[in-house]
Amino acid sequence: MRATAVRRTVLAASAAALALLVTACGGSGDEDKAGDGKGKGDSTASASAAPAAKALTAAELEKAALAQADVKDGKVTEVSAAEDASADKVTSKDAACQPLAQLQMGVPAGTPAAAVKRSWTGEPQKPAGDVSPEDALLAGLDAEKMIVTLASYEDGGAEQVIKDVEAAAGTCAGGYAYDAMGEALKIVSVEKTEAPGGGDEAVAITALMAADEGVKAPMKLVVARKGATVASFTVTNFASAATGEDFDFPTAVSDAQLGKLA
Repeated sequence: MRATAVRRTVLAASAAALALLVTACGGSGDEDKAGDGKGKGDSTASASAAPAAKALTAAELEKAALAQADVKDGKVTEVSAAEDASADKVTSKDAACQPLAQLQMGVPAGTPAAAVKRSWTGEPQKPAGDVSPEDALLAGLDAEKMIVTLASYEDGGAEQVIKDVEAAAGTCAGGYAYDAMGEALKIVSVEKTEAPGGGDEAVAITALMAADEGVKAPMKLVVARKGATVASFTVTNFASAATGEDFDFPTAVSDAQLGKLA
């Protein structure tokens, strides 16, 4: 790994976590077709005909939000002002991809009745044996950063969010460009993956972002509905942002959050 790429990752890690690749540049989109998903695409059962659930209030969402006591490792904090993007600061060049652009930045889709956010950061493992300074630095960055957004909706709005994200995942499979908090960013591909359990319905996505040095940095995106509440999980790994290597979605954290919405 070149030192310049590692240094850029360090700078990104200290900046807004959701816009971690502020040095992202343009690149050609992949030619993947929507719905193929290499056989892995999955959305859990669609909304049933049951009566619409009541939207939670801001106070109820605060009570249900992820807390430190809910996780076995990592650190749960409030979302900082630098990380807290607003809807007017995120704009996709293709309107059909707007739900994904907002999801990547932890911005609730649509018009929620109330919303809260939390941040979870995992703990990197210490490198084994003698490693180079660059590899040691990358090992120290090999941890997931997750933004958890809870948003409640009236009148079937939560079900619509799931539909919109799933539709965008198909339409925008070949990539898209968007502006976020003053930065121009480029997604080169979007692939649906297996969604974690615990919700009434859910959509999971891996998006690859174009970065410097020709790296395609993965981001893990999940939206899961419980009643009238949508829990969104936006996950990055700073080492993966530098190397382009894949990482595992931290299911234990999403399980803990969705469990509190039961």
